Amino acid sequence: MTITGGCRCGQVRYEIAAEAPISARYCWCRDCQYFSGGAGMANAVFNKDAIRITGETRAFDSIADSGAKMRRSFCASCGSPLFSEAEPRPHLIILRVGSLDDREIGKPTSVIWAKSAPKWACFDPDLPRSPDGQPR
Repeated sequence: MTITGGCRCGQVRYEIAAEAPISARYCWCRDCQYFSGGAGMANAVFNKDAIRITGETRAFDSIADSGAKMRRSFCASCGSPLFSEAEPRPHLIILRVGSLDDREIGKPTSVIWAKSAPKWACFDPDLPRSPDGQPR
């Protein structure tokens, strides 16, 4: 199976040779709140060697709440957030579920960094929730 997606303007496209993500989580870390524009962010994790990316991206490097060095990539033209890569897990790539052509593929199965969420955050009561980055 091939999973596809890309940015809002269409300049960046990707294909993933996979049946499904390794995991999919909704993250409320402070960085995801910044990059989403205020809420948390739905992310799907895949093996990095399974993805083929075309188009120009730019990246922003930072240290996550976990202490890991992160590289977050976005479209150089429209700014759509697309990917994250964590230095401790170089074999994985984390995709923004909103960039998937079929967003149902990235349905979250857990919530992480719940302790960083604002008081007005809405949580799916059916999803396990972790205060930090460790899924429960």
